[in-house]
Amino acid sequence: MEIPFRVALAQYLSDCDPEVVVTEAKNQGAEVVVFPEMYSNGHAWFDPQDALARERWRRGAHQCDDGFIEQFRTAARACQIFVVATLLESGEPNPYNSALLIDTNGRTILHHRKVHVADFDSPESACERGSQFGVAEIRTTLGSTTVGLMICMDREFPAAGISLSRAGAEIVLVPNCCTLATDPAVGDVRIAQTRGRAFETVMGIAVANYPAPRCDGHSFATDPRGRIIAMADDSSGLTIATFDLADIRRQRTEDSFRWCP
Repeated sequence: MEIPFRVALAQYLSDCDPEVVVTEAKNQGAEVVVFPEMYSNGHAWFDPQDALARERWRRGAHQCDDGFIEQFRTAARACQIFVVATLLESGEPNPYNSALLIDTNGRTILHHRKVHVADFDSPESACERGSQFGVAEIRTTLGSTTVGLMICMDREFPAAGISLSRAGAEIVLVPNCCTLATDPAVGDVRIAQTRGRAFETVMGIAVANYPAPRCDGHSFATDPRGRIIAMADDSSGLTIATFDLADIRRQRTEDSFRWCP
């Protein structure tokens, strides 16, 4: 028997009202909606050689209980939907690139700070690294599932996926900000790599990216066999990916050679 779990990938620029996006995700039947990476400032770039520009960027960081995040909490409560909100999070000595999984009561049930920071370029050259990967339970009308969070480059490291799979994650939600399908140097290798990561860990993975012109869109989701089950084009919009939790659990039993709990 199929157990559907619907993930809304919010492929919007950061000036789009989060409450409008969350409401639309609920109207389309999603259990959770995922925003792109560092939505509080659109993963804004600054000149690394300009100390004043760097400091202005740092001052744009948010606390996890301030007005910016309250928008997502309010929408989650009003729509009774889980929300992955993303932000540049205040921290010392430097801020963090963070994602919060917010439940239907508006509470944070999972707080992830990006571990594999792209510190070779702005803006992440000004960020601290997180230290771990965690999971949380999402309850739906058809049951519950365990989900994990990664942010952008986290998904490129095998240990991150293995850690989450061993912790029981059935689906991993990935806020993203980079070229996914049309990179001039590597083409769509990031999509191919994520498909392989899903296959080797027996998890579903859903990636929410920015549309053009910020990135190239192509928010997508892959099932545990590495098959693409949803993919956007490069325009703004909401894409719904439907995972079958029963099939994920069946694969973990039948293909145990792939899953190493």
